[in-house]
Amino acid sequence: MTFQRARSEEQREVRRRAILETTSAMLDEMPVAEVSLNELSRRVGLAKTAVLRYFESREAVLLDLLDDRTTTWLADLEQELAHGVSPSGSAMQRAEQTADVLSGSLSTRTVLCDLINAQGGVLEHNVSVEVIRRHKRASLDNLAVMAALARKHLPEITDHAEEFCLNALIMAGALSAYTSPPPSLLAAYEAEPALAVHQIDLRTALRLAIITSLIGMLPRP
Repeated sequence: MTFQRARSEEQREVRRRAILETTSAMLDEMPVAEVSLNELSRRVGLAKTAVLRYFESREAVLLDLLDDRTTTWLADLEQELAHGVSPSGSAMQRAEQTADVLSGSLSTRTVLCDLINAQGGVLEHNVSVEVIRRHKRASLDNLAVMAALARKHLPEITDHAEEFCLNALIMAGALSAYTSPPPSLLAAYEAEPALAVHQIDLRTALRLAIITSLIGMLPRP
């Protein structure tokens, strides 16, 4: 992919989208930690200095991608919840169904979970105040959408919807870090099977965490 110098806002937006789409493709091949500006610039067909005209740092690119992927996921989640949660069920039944849908949906989106896991400790560093403000505004918008979906299907947690959704995302990110062990750890598990108790299935672990959180937020009968 080769670009001429962008001379209009429309052309600049084309460059930005190309950088984001290339980064997204890279994340289908490698974890967030291995994405570098050098490799990104090579794949997108721009000099590293040119990429930095559109995004001030590697972290800024990944934060924008996190916001985009979260927005896309929430659009899918709306349909998944509509099909997976029965409005006629009891509060406990709907809580279990919500946990099933959320854990299933997030566990199939490993790139999103990896980005969430890196958000606080890595991606929100090495960025300017303006970038972090834009990202946090987008995060709040996405959280509001997710909370509205939670209230729709489980109105019993209305007062805690934002808190629940934020916790669910944080849990998805944190747990995802343990679901792809490095070769040395897999070898240790194979040599000493008792150690494999620490190896988790993301969907199973996330469902347990989500349902536990939801039960704690349901009103007492």
